Amino acid sequence: MDEIFQHIVNAMVLGSTYALLGIGLTIIFGIMRVVNFAHGELYTLGAYVAYGMVALLKLDFFSSILVAAAVGMLVGALIEFVFLRRKDLKNIDEVMLIMIGIMIVMQNLELLAWGGVAKIIPTPFSQEPISFGSISIAPTRLFVFGVAAILLFIFYLGIERTRFGLAIRATFQDQDAARIVGVNVKRIYTLTFALGSAMAAVAGALLAPMFVATPMMGDLASLKAFAIVILGGLGNLGGAALGGFLLAFIEEFGASYISSAYRDAFGFLVIIIVMLFRPQGLFSVKERVG
Repeated sequence: MDEIFQHIVNAMVLGSTYALLGIGLTIIFGIMRVVNFAHGELYTLGAYVAYGMVALLKLDFFSSILVAAAVGMLVGALIEFVFLRRKDLKNIDEVMLIMIGIMIVMQNLELLAWGGVAKIIPTPFSQEPISFGSISIAPTRLFVFGVAAILLFIFYLGIERTRFGLAIRATFQDQDAARIVGVNVKRIYTLTFALGSAMAAVAGALLAPMFVATPMMGDLASLKAFAIVILGGLGNLGGAALGGFLLAFIEEFGASYISSAYRDAFGFLVIIIVMLFRPQGLFSVKERVG
C-alpha cells in the first residue's frame, strides 16, 4: 500500500506539469483551430531559458521560471502576429505547414545555440528527500507540483472570473457572435497564443530540472501534449487538465508494475484504444459549438 501511495505522489507531480502542457495546446486549438506543432519547441525554449538564467547569468532559480514564462509569452505573441495574423486560419494545410516550419527552425536554432549535449539545470533545493511517513518526495518535485497547481488554479480563475476569460469563452463558443458584441477577436488570438506558449515554456522550465534539457526534448513533449488533448477531447480545457493527470498515472503505474522500458509507450497505447472507441475524447462530447 505504501508503494502505491508513492506512485500516486509521483504521478500527481508529473501530471500537474502535463496538465499545463496540455492546456496550453488545447486553448490554442479551441480558440484558433490551429494545431500548434511548435508547442514542444516552446516547452524546450522554457527549459533553456531557465538554464541560461540560472547557469549562465546566475539568476535565482525562482526568477528564471518567471523569465521563461515571459519569453514564452513574447515568442508566442510574435508567432501569431508575424506568421498567422494575416493568414486564413481555415486554410488548414497552409497553417499546418507554417507551424511545422516554425518547429523545425526553432529546434535547429536551439541546437545551434546550445549544442547537442544535455544541460543540467541547478536548483537551490536539497537532494535529500522529504519524508511523510513512508512516502518520500524530492524537494524539487514538491516545488514543481506546488507551482503547477497554483498556476492551474490561477488559470481557472482567469478563465471563469475575469472579463478576459469571458472574452476567451465567448470566442471559443462562437467567434462571429463574439465580434458582434465587441470582442476584438484578433487580439484574443494573440493573447491566446501567447498564453498557451507561456504555459508550455513554464512546463519546460519546471520539468527540465527533474531531468535534463536537450534540443530534442520537445519532440516527446509534443507527442505527449497531443496525447493529453486527445484524451481530454479537442478544445476541452478541463479535459486537458484531467488528461494530463490521467496520462501521468498511466505512465507511472505502467512503468512500475509492467516495465519501465515502455514507460512512454503505455500512454500512447491507451490513446489508440481511446481513438478506437471514443474518438471525441474521454471528457468531451461528440458535438461542439464553433
